[in-house]
Amino acid sequence: MNFDLTEEQRLLKDSIERLLQDKYGFNERGVYASQGPGYSDAMWSRYAELGLLAMPFAEEYGGFGGGPVETMIVMEAFGRALILEPYFPTVVLAGGILRHGANHAQKAELIPAIAHGRAKFALGCIEPQSRYDLFDVETKARKDGNGWILNGVKALVQHGDSADKIILTARTTGDRRERQGIGLFLLDSDAPGLRRRGYPTHSGLRAADITLDNVRVDAANVIGEPDEGFPVLARVADEAVAALCAEAVGAFAKMHAITLDYLKTREQFGKKIGSFQVLQHRAVDMLVDLEQSRSMAIYAAIMAGESDVHERGRAVSAAKVQIGRSAKAIGQQSIQLHGGIGMTMEFSIGHYFKHVIMIDKLFGDADYHLGRLAALM
Repeated sequence: MNFDLTEEQRLLKDSIERLLQDKYGFNERGVYASQGPGYSDAMWSRYAELGLLAMPFAEEYGGFGGGPVETMIVMEAFGRALILEPYFPTVVLAGGILRHGANHAQKAELIPAIAHGRAKFALGCIEPQSRYDLFDVETKARKDGNGWILNGVKALVQHGDSADKIILTARTTGDRRERQGIGLFLLDSDAPGLRRRGYPTHSGLRAADITLDNVRVDAANVIGEPDEGFPVLARVADEAVAALCAEAVGAFAKMHAITLDYLKTREQFGKKIGSFQVLQHRAVDMLVDLEQSRSMAIYAAIMAGESDVHERGRAVSAAKVQIGRSAKAIGQQSIQLHGGIGMTMEFSIGHYFKHVIMIDKLFGDADYHLGRLAALM
């Protein structure tokens, strides 16, 4: 299997890395976090200008026809910079739902708005009782004439407090934990009866809990068949896991680089601490975990477009297990090798550690995916 990037993919990688190196240092990130939505609208416009928001969409809708490998390149670069902007919820999650589930009219209307940076989207697929089981849906959708009435609660909707539009799962038929009978509904964020409670996450991003009180959705805003949304959601979740693995690898690489620089400059007992063999061994252990994670993230990206549900599921779950374990191993080593400074808000390494731990929890932690992998085997 050839893991080399094409010429176009190398150009994409170089252009993103140059942009983030110039505009997204750790100090700049702190400034962006203090702005109104919790991120930089100016950087969001730069992503649109660079074509990153259009990357995975078909050319007929204003995209560039990129695949999971291009998404991997983007997400790895974003992981290194620890970006705050809602690329993942807008392009990967909601964009994935539109790519795989929307009809032509919906795609023609909504995808160009994403590609040109005019609209930000969110995906509400988690509920307080569901944990990692996306088919565990209590939110109800009741047929009402030519539309639907939605009632329920969605939790931890990433960047849901600043999204212009929100795609939500709701049950149209069946019991709470059935995989059939789940629909995907597109709502305006200011729809009557929709309430949002925004808050910062542990890693510095934004999320929201959303309450639906008799929210009406027209039939034109149902994505796909009203009772067959879960297969689309499951496919997008696998692609999302592959993207998260790539983001984690970017963060791991930066954590390793920051730690190596610290070992080369910090002095103790009249010597650079990097000269102590036991600390060199720890740095090598971090590198081994990084490279194992990188290979699994590449594997997940290659398999994310696989049509076979079981083959795709095995690949992304195996990668997520490795990422979750490496997040703890690399994070703990980097904090310990920095000592007390690694625990301060003013130093970047702790922020990276918090973010990779959050990545481990999104769409199933290492233990969850180990169980899923065993079941699929």
